Amino acid sequence: MADSLASQIITAIGGPENVRSLTHCATRLRFELADASKVDQNALEHMKGVLGAVPQSGDRFQVVIGGGVATVYENIMHLPEMANAGAASASGEGQKSNADVKAEARSKARGKVAWLDSFFEYLADSFRPILGVLLGASIIIALVNLLISLNVIPNDEASAGWVFVKAIWKGVFYFLPIMVAYNAAKKLKVDPWLGGAIMAILMTPQFTSLIDAKTTTCVENAALGTKSCTANIFGIPMALSDYSGNVFVPLLMAAVLALVYHGLKKIIPESVQLVFVPFFCMIIVGALTAFIIGPIGVWVGNGLGVGLAWMNTHAPFIFAIIIPLLYPFLVPLGLHWPLNALMLMNIQTLGYDFIQGPMGVWNFACFGATAGVLFIAVRDKDKDMRQTALGALAAGLLGGVSEPSLYGIHLRYKLVYKRMLVGCALGGVIIAVLGWLFPSVTAAGQTVHGVTTTAFAFTSLLTIPVFDQMWVYAVSIAVSFLTSFFLIITFDYRTPEQKAEVLARAAADQKAAAPAVEAKEAAPAAATATATATKTEVPAAAAAATTVVNAPVAGHVIALDETGDPVFASRALGEGVGIQPTDSEVVAPVSGVLQTVAETGHAFGIKTDDGVEVLVHVGIDTVKMNGEGFAVKVKADERVNAGDPLVSVDFAKVKDAGYSTTTLMTVLNTAALTSVTPKTGIDVKAGDEVIDIQR
Repeated sequence: MADSLASQIITAIGGPENVRSLTHCATRLRFELADASKVDQNALEHMKGVLGAVPQSGDRFQVVIGGGVATVYENIMHLPEMANAGAASASGEGQKSNADVKAEARSKARGKVAWLDSFFEYLADSFRPILGVLLGASIIIALVNLLISLNVIPNDEASAGWVFVKAIWKGVFYFLPIMVAYNAAKKLKVDPWLGGAIMAILMTPQFTSLIDAKTTTCVENAALGTKSCTANIFGIPMALSDYSGNVFVPLLMAAVLALVYHGLKKIIPESVQLVFVPFFCMIIVGALTAFIIGPIGVWVGNGLGVGLAWMNTHAPFIFAIIIPLLYPFLVPLGLHWPLNALMLMNIQTLGYDFIQGPMGVWNFACFGATAGVLFIAVRDKDKDMRQTALGALAAGLLGGVSEPSLYGIHLRYKLVYKRMLVGCALGGVIIAVLGWLFPSVTAAGQTVHGVTTTAFAFTSLLTIPVFDQMWVYAVSIAVSFLTSFFLIITFDYRTPEQKAEVLARAAADQKAAAPAVEAKEAAPAAATATATATKTEVPAAAAAATTVVNAPVAGHVIALDETGDPVFASRALGEGVGIQPTDSEVVAPVSGVLQTVAETGHAFGIKTDDGVEVLVHVGIDTVKMNGEGFAVKVKADERVNAGDPLVSVDFAKVKDAGYSTTTLMTVLNTAALTSVTPKTGIDVKAGDEVIDIQR
């Protein structure tokens, strides 16, 4: 029986002995390794069930699985060989070598500024474990709003049934600070229950009742619709606030707690740490949080919320466009968590959030691009991409999760971003215009230009009902989705080389599966060809088999291994040759139809009448020249004869730009042929035979 996916991943990651620790988030397995150089990234990227493999700084590595990551994680942890994994790293500082300590320290940073990376990682790990309950709560809110809008259930908050339903999702957001404090403390290697307990102090009925005490003085805040109160505690003034739903306070508190906690462990004897470390932490950090940290956290959250609200009110076009254009770059780096925290803070302070509407525009532009990729995968019979795109699209449209799309597709094919950003921008313009013309009215009677929501919602199809001015939001995300979708299917998401590789693989699979059927289909096609065929039609003489491929340019012929391009050298694009050119004219090496003609003039794909597919790639990395120095003479779908000019190239300009002029030529469907034999080490003129083919 074949190895399970879990076993295959551990083998490719370098074996169980290479795993220091393993965790997972919503879509990814997150490894800390002893030696990242042992990872077989190529095997992981081509493994069925894996969407992507992402190396990070130091010895950290991420494997993108998608929605089934929790199951794969559990399967890995239950592997017999994983029983002792990570034991070496857990056995104590004294047993680590200097190299181990250095590698562990480096693994905490993803970029050049270690403290900044650590800060964003702290934010991310404080929220990741509770994404599931946040998603569940947002779907409940969406369903309730949908049923209310359809008059299935009454909007009667006085009824016991309504109170119960509201409590189901309200509990998640009310006690969110305790959950965040638990996760943040755990991230900082502090007893997580201690972090949760200290945050709970500010949410007890006894503490919240201080707001209504006779000795408490309160001031109304007209801008936020809230009131600020001050109580006298042992002669010391304490600012009181409603901390339910607040996320900034627990994040600040956990950071201070970590300093106190680890400091106390250094001075308190180990034999009594269990009692006295929590005791002093609760007194010291509890008091600091109530008197200083809590008010500061509320002030920071309120300030950021009011600032963004001001921008949304006074510069709605800028706000609505910049948010969806920023998110595609923030999410892959994990830098979107501060904005997510602000959304939660807005709901807690303002009673609504205005960021999630524009954010939904980005999400649906992302999902539209994925839908376009799925359409092309079905059309081109690309089984692997079809499976990847289908899973990513389902996770996006139903769960609002963009990571499977980003890691499985978008970051692998950079042309996706060019198409998707147009959808982001156009959707942003639509939501800005309609949001200004048809403003939302909050529960407090405030008029807000833009789409708002009173819930933290993962922007999916299921959560559309949670948005006020739902039709404005729906139109905006539809425009965003369809724009990205049509741009992808119109202009493709792959380079000519990537497209040629997929078509060659699909053709080879088809021929290997049904050679007899293909032969039967080819016969009537040849019989129907007429002598009056146009230039793009196959002539009657097409029955002749292609046995040779000619040189597309004069020069010295070398093997693919000598070209310096690892992709061509690997024969992933078929067997072929490299030619070091001595002339500027590049011609067709065979007769056939041009299936691909790169806009930049550096690549041409020709299919002969008997099915041989030839790729001509002029220079290495010359796509970056954007067509400068390339004068293209042909168009896609045009028929050419061997020797017809394809492109005239200024190879001197190519050299000056720092790129290799070596022109590569391969037979893409080599696997479907009996043999493809290159002739190397010779000097040739354009039109000389350089590859022999046997059918």
